[in-house]
Formats: sequence, C-alpha cells, structure tokens
Amino acid sequence: MHKLLMISVFIAILSSCTGIPQGVTPVTGFEKERYLGTWYEIARLDHSFERGLEQVTATYSEQDDGGIKVINRGFNPKKNEWKTAEGKAYFVNEDDVGHLKVSFFGPFYASYVIIELDKKDYEYALVSGPDTDYLWILSRQPVLSKDIVLSLESKAASLGFDTSALIYVNQG
Repeated sequence: MHKLLMISVFIAILSSCTGIPQGVTPVTGFEKERYLGTWYEIARLDHSFERGLEQVTATYSEQDDGGIKVINRGFNPKKNEWKTAEGKAYFVNEDDVGHLKVSFFGPFYASYVIIELDKKDYEYALVSGPDTDYLWILSRQPVLSKDIVLSLESKAASLGFDTSALIYVNQG
C-alpha cells in the first residue's frame, strides 16, 4: 500500500509539470511546421536557467520521430560567453493544440503552453510553463511593436501572470 501511494505521488508530480496554468487555454488550430524556426525572446519572467542572459533565441526544428528539437541560446555579458541548451518537445495531446511538453533533462518534462499566437503570420507568441511563474513573449524579429507587447502583457495579466516582473531582453 505504501509503495502504491509513493508511485501515485510521483505520477502526480510528473503530470503537474505538464499541466496548464489555471484559466489558461492553449491555442487551437496550431500548425507545427509554421512554428518551426528561430524566435527571439522579447520578455520573460526571471528564472535561474536564463538569469542574466541577453540576445536569447529559441530555435525549433523537426526531429525524425515527429517531435521538435529545441535549441535555446543566450549570451552572458558578465562571463562574455554564449550559453546553449538543447532539448526536445512533444505534443501533450492533439498536434493542432499549442500544448507541448519540453525536456532539457532526460525523462523530465515541463509544459510549453502557447497562450496567444499570431495565427496569420506566426510573427509573435505568448508562452507559459505549467504555472504562472513562467512566461515568455516571443517574436520572429529581435524587436516587437510596442502595441503588440502591451496587448500580450494585458492578456497575461488578465490570466494571473505578474507582468510587472517581466524582464525585457536586450537583443542588441
């Protein structure tokens, strides 16, 4: 009985990492092929794995198994060096819903939830993790119009994200 309880707790912990923040709905009508390529990080909530990084990009490409190869790259000006992390992503359910799980560390996955997406041109996206502690504003270009950024911030704030804590990334 004790072993069953431990297994249940472990499964609950793992599945919570691929959950969706309360009140958030991933985009539908998602087209993976159009999302592939390089995205520039315009803004993010702070986390140790990106702390201090500038010129941050995420590049997505198709893997042979149908998943998505993820390469995150950023420059640390204090150390004068580039930091790169390679991962993989897979759809949690349907492949036309913007809810993926991404892993940079072996069998451990976390949510990648596309909350908002420019479905016409795939030029910008608002992305969260499994809860409101993770948020990114992404763009195909190093600069995104102020109006779009404000609109994405407003949407994020209405969903419970602390947009006052956003860090705007130097893409210089």
